Amino acid sequence: MRILICDYANVMESDYSLTIQKIKEQIPDAVFQIESYTNDTDLYRMADAADGMITAFLPLNQQFFEHVHHLKCVSINAVGYGNVDLAAASRNNVAVCHIKEYCTQEVAEHTFALIEALNRNLKYYNKRIEQDYEWKYHTISGGRPLSGQTLAIFGLGRIGKRVAELAKAFGMKVIAVDPYISPELAKRFGVKMVSAKEAFAEADVISNHMNLTDQNYHLFGVDAFEAMKRRPIFINVGRGACMDENALAIALDQNLVRAAGLDVLEDEEPALQGHPLLNRDNVLITPHSAFYSESSMEKLQTISADNLANYLMGNMGRIKELLNMNY
Repeated sequence: MRILICDYANVMESDYSLTIQKIKEQIPDAVFQIESYTNDTDLYRMADAADGMITAFLPLNQQFFEHVHHLKCVSINAVGYGNVDLAAASRNNVAVCHIKEYCTQEVAEHTFALIEALNRNLKYYNKRIEQDYEWKYHTISGGRPLSGQTLAIFGLGRIGKRVAELAKAFGMKVIAVDPYISPELAKRFGVKMVSAKEAFAEADVISNHMNLTDQNYHLFGVDAFEAMKRRPIFINVGRGACMDENALAIALDQNLVRAAGLDVLEDEEPALQGHPLLNRDNVLITPHSAFYSESSMEKLQTISADNLANYLMGNMGRIKELLNMNY
């Protein structure tokens, strides 16, 4: 069997030996092609020649699936799969699986690293010291400790729940927006479920952990930022397209949002030069690295490899998890 590993160049790993090893445990004669994405034509050609494919961020839309006639399964080596048209995959008999959980603790810790750094003005102070050689603490408002502030979590899944636990340890009040979580379940985590409108009005900190859907595309746009009554810190460690970057820039300019911590931007290969959210004392941006640790990378490769091998070998009950095909 032929296996394609392909993604944008900036997210390709330097070593896929663990992925190859795990697949070969079930498919000893597997042949691998490891390529960075260059253009759609080459992607279609490579994918059409493969039995299975591993990727995380490439947009696998209807056009993609209409061009691949031999491909049997795509294994998403990520939790999110908003870049995949599942209906088109099903119509063209391509199974799609993803990693259900592998980096909950890492993303939750990253979330609070951003919140704490912004709440304590660390980027501002560091810049004053390193660029201006200024040793003064009172050149900016001291703000408030996190204790007593209200955190609104959008998306109370595994990561959202862990963030809620950390927030409670900081003494924060936690509210959440998630249509799939009942108030009774949320109460077990010390969280009150509210509407988006209520969250915008009450939150001192807003943290997004949602997967991207048609319903939440640009949810954090002009109207949302204008509805944020308490000038919150805005955190996005979910999906970049849940927020309108230009609307966030305007919100920062107009002091509707006091700071922003972003692990994602709308584009997975963003054009950074001249970007409206860069070079701000109250904005921290990391390169979609919240998930990244030695242990998470091991899980990322082994689970996505096992998922693909299990599907191709017919071991459906061992896949974590199959998204679109019924067996």
